[in-house]
Amino acid sequence: MNASADALSVAQVPDDRFLELAHGAAHPVPIEQSPVWDPYDDAVPGRSPWRRLVVAAADGPVAVIAFSSFEGRGFRYLWAKHGPIWLSEQTPERERAVRRALVAYARKEAPWATFLRLHARHAASDLSELLQTVTYDHTVVVDLTRDEDAIMQSFSKRGRYKTRRTLKDEAMTVTEETGLSDEEFAELYEIYRETASRDGFGIFGADVYLTMLRSLGEHVRLFVARRHDTGENGDLTPGRAVSWVISTVYDNAGVDVYAAGNREARDTNAALRLKWHILTTLKAEGVTQYDLMGVGSDRAPQLMGVREFKQQLGEIVEVDGAWDVPVKGLRYTALTQALRLKRMLRR
Repeated sequence: MNASADALSVAQVPDDRFLELAHGAAHPVPIEQSPVWDPYDDAVPGRSPWRRLVVAAADGPVAVIAFSSFEGRGFRYLWAKHGPIWLSEQTPERERAVRRALVAYARKEAPWATFLRLHARHAASDLSELLQTVTYDHTVVVDLTRDEDAIMQSFSKRGRYKTRRTLKDEAMTVTEETGLSDEEFAELYEIYRETASRDGFGIFGADVYLTMLRSLGEHVRLFVARRHDTGENGDLTPGRAVSWVISTVYDNAGVDVYAAGNREARDTNAALRLKWHILTTLKAEGVTQYDLMGVGSDRAPQLMGVREFKQQLGEIVEVDGAWDVPVKGLRYTALTQALRLKRMLRR
């Protein structure tokens, strides 16, 4: 297949045609590329779904990609989370050709876009590190097609020991609490604030997470680990939340999206109890894999803190990281310099 930029065309396609093509790929369709993600982007200020596109050569489709429009402070860009979805061999030359075709399309159809943000396997001179957010290019994906014993056996020796130990903790329970109220989520949000402060990362306001839970319907789940005290009559008291996870499920694939745990959770291995509950619950529902969503690497040193924990649950694999592709080169360079100066002043 000829993958020169001149040989590629880019065209908008309706959702059903996009999904028909995307399901021909070798891996599950990422939820962020699917139409079920659109209500969430519609509900968050500064975001909106834009278009679903097919990039094709003369002899057939090469890739499909869904972009959403994002608005930063004084600039706008197009973000294709976990796209493109490749329908042909993903060589460095083909990746570059697809990006060139998409940039040409954006200059015509979205002249306001300063850059495109998308994923790529191969580093290249037309790719820039992300302006403001963190990407990852390594993760842990747990195969749920195996039986539970085989899944447990795939954990590290330390992971198996700690998981089995926490499963014997009768003072801990894990339940799904997807439909909780704003007031109930406040307890969980405080745990997230503690987690972010301890590990040194930023978080959104609580409304962003509540919007996700209310926009994605059956495709989003909230699991909570709670600790219980024993009352005077020997019964367990209502539990206090110590750890939680928001997961998405689409195309028989689950993903850790947000997770938090307080000091008590760390002391009791609540995160492992929580992960085991999620893995076994989703497996029973027919989900075939679960992505723990990112571990530390050279490109993501900020995630080194979770690398050791997630390695307990499986082998680390490489995935396509996100990159910026400038559309307006001078404007993008000015933004890069302004952000660099801002960070220097903060330090």
